[in-house]
Amino acid sequence: MTTFSVRKFLAAAVVAACLPLVPQTASAVPAANLPDFTDLVDKVGPAVVNIRTTTRVSSSGPRSGLPPGMDDGDMSEFFRRFFGIPMPQSPQSPGSPRGGDNGGGSGGSQDTPDSNDPEQNSGVGSGFILSADGYVMTNAHVIDDADTIYVTLTDKREFKAKLIGVDDRTDVAVVKISAANLPTITIGDSNKVRVGEWVVAIGSPFGLENTVTAGIVSAKGRDTGDYLPFIQTDVAVNPGNSGGPLINMQGEVIGINSQIYSRTGGFMGISFAIPIDEAMRVADQLKSSGKVVRGRIAVAIGEVTKDVADSLGLPKAQGALVSSVEPGGPADKAGVQPGDIILKFNGHSVDTATDLPRMVGDTKPGTRSTITVWRKGQTRDLPVTIAEMQPDKTAKADQKRPQPPKQRATNALGLAVSDIPADQLKALKLQNGVQIDAVDGPATRVGLQKGDIVLRVGDTDITSAKQFDELSAHLDPTKMVALLVRRGDNTQFVPIRPRSTQK
Repeated sequence: MTTFSVRKFLAAAVVAACLPLVPQTASAVPAANLPDFTDLVDKVGPAVVNIRTTTRVSSSGPRSGLPPGMDDGDMSEFFRRFFGIPMPQSPQSPGSPRGGDNGGGSGGSQDTPDSNDPEQNSGVGSGFILSADGYVMTNAHVIDDADTIYVTLTDKREFKAKLIGVDDRTDVAVVKISAANLPTITIGDSNKVRVGEWVVAIGSPFGLENTVTAGIVSAKGRDTGDYLPFIQTDVAVNPGNSGGPLINMQGEVIGINSQIYSRTGGFMGISFAIPIDEAMRVADQLKSSGKVVRGRIAVAIGEVTKDVADSLGLPKAQGALVSSVEPGGPADKAGVQPGDIILKFNGHSVDTATDLPRMVGDTKPGTRSTITVWRKGQTRDLPVTIAEMQPDKTAKADQKRPQPPKQRATNALGLAVSDIPADQLKALKLQNGVQIDAVDGPATRVGLQKGDIVLRVGDTDITSAKQFDELSAHLDPTKMVALLVRRGDNTQFVPIRPRSTQK
């Protein structure tokens, strides 16, 4: 066994000696191709700040490490939204400011909390300086419910900040400190961001100030269900990085680190940043008026699935499906109806349902705009006057209806329906429709329920139970058909495949 091993080694050595010498390739020296972030950090680092918030508490009350009103059950959402909390090993005690200057140095307007009004640390985060006169941008959730906001610079000066404005919808906030000649950060163009490019995050994860991490842009326009599409990266960010800048290789901020995807509370390789273009539009309004003015057309919308698009003859699944229209609102006055699919706004394509709120929200109230909708196989342009965004309203219709006798659904759609009295249609603000009294087969599989109202089958408005039954009898069981159904205040298309009624 030993002899065989020696011979095998000698044979391998002879083969290696006979191989021609080749120059070392670039791939063999990967270090030469790695980026160097040192100059970038030296340039941008001084404009990144640590943000600490406190809340006033009773001296006899509990002194938990969590923000008031939060319990252990909230931790998952707490970490997901990046709202940093003081760590157990944090050296500072509640109510004691951090930083080198304690009121006597060159910090300017520094304030020490009154010992008679004790404060409890409620959160830590990050931010960056927008202008030399002290405007600082961060996340709205970083300063949420704070009584006092402290901003600490890299030179350890600490300032008590004034809240200028907060926009919860975009998670952007602006605060101001009384200082001059501050280092500032260069604003980049998030529209020029490319997937795969190197980016850097600077912030205070877990309260550890001036921490630098790097990675690449993983995706652009990532829709997570929030108001804005995000820049997705694999840069390591953790609680406390919230509000800090995402920086490109030119030293420009292209986003605000805002969220992570996590099942543990810590970084798992996916983080999200607010595009700086959107954030700056919000910041400019907050600086000028302290609030953000947005447009609205007063509709509730949903996604257009492939099955809905196919059944309605749409070339592809795109647009925003109108599920309800606020009575008297801009869309109602323009003639928008539940079941319409909004394909364009002012000539710009609405690719997904989340595109529409941003397009409308960025439009100045009072502006005359055009909505292109898909209705019954045709497109229509509807003029609409944009209104100002108001607090959400929930409209409740009278849903009291007489209970019909139990029936069994036997038609191709698996639905038994009945006529709706004219006074109830009027109360529901409907012009037509039939009520579902029983479901089975196909209707059960797609989730239809007793009490739902069928407004349309395909492109045909339903005006009576008799018409519905006659139409159902002639449906092609090999093709999907879309039913426009109202449930409560919401209206949506439900694709369903009829069953064969042949015996």
